[in-house]
Amino acid sequence: MADPVTDPRKTLVLTGASRGIGHATVKRFSREGWRVITCSRQDFSDNCPWPAGPEDHIRVDLSDQEDVGYAVSEIRRRLEANGSQLHALVNNAAISPKAEGGARLDSIRTPMHVWRDVFQVNFFAPIILARGLYKELAKAQGSIVNVTSIVGSRVHPFAGTAYATSKAALNSLTREMAADFGPAGIRVNAIAPGEIETAILSPGTEKMIDDIPLRRLGQTSEVADVIYFLCSPQASYVNGAELHINGGQHV
Repeated sequence: MADPVTDPRKTLVLTGASRGIGHATVKRFSREGWRVITCSRQDFSDNCPWPAGPEDHIRVDLSDQEDVGYAVSEIRRRLEANGSQLHALVNNAAISPKAEGGARLDSIRTPMHVWRDVFQVNFFAPIILARGLYKELAKAQGSIVNVTSIVGSRVHPFAGTAYATSKAALNSLTREMAADFGPAGIRVNAIAPGEIETAILSPGTEKMIDDIPLRRLGQTSEVADVIYFLCSPQASYVNGAELHINGGQHV
């Protein structure tokens, strides 16, 4: 029996690929010739722009630890099927529940089951995936990018407490992972986007532009460019960083 043909492309595993920053990231890496294995709660959409999407998409519920474990096994299987190495893992998926009418959920009103769901998706799923794919990333001297947020370091008018604290925890986890994964040649960094223009913006976001030195919202493509940089050889000595992508809003 002949050995499978080895895929020469670099490979990215990306969660939360169906819209916004994730969608822009798929297009950015695909344009550079990467193979992108996408993970999302939704089935693959025929409207998506990349041709290899259907066979490189994994439907996974990140709020279910067993399902995340299944996704790790499935990713390994797909990498082994054509001799691919794993060069990057981008933990982009996140949930940010709202109260009735889209109101912010604060630390007093957030039900405990919502806290657990938010931390499972936003915090535990990234480390489960990273640990599960450790050997594959080490073999390729790969890179991990965790998507945090500006709300991890300040109270935000729209982002709920559970979401904000999960992003702060993910930033701390990035630091710890950089120390733990670094000896294997795996770089671990985070990006902290601010107000990014997507299809779904909270009402009132446009009023925040006056608080942004660049006086505009960010574009998803600008975030995707930074993610690509962190996964590229140009960032070969960047490890344990959280890069702000917010037009100077954090200052």
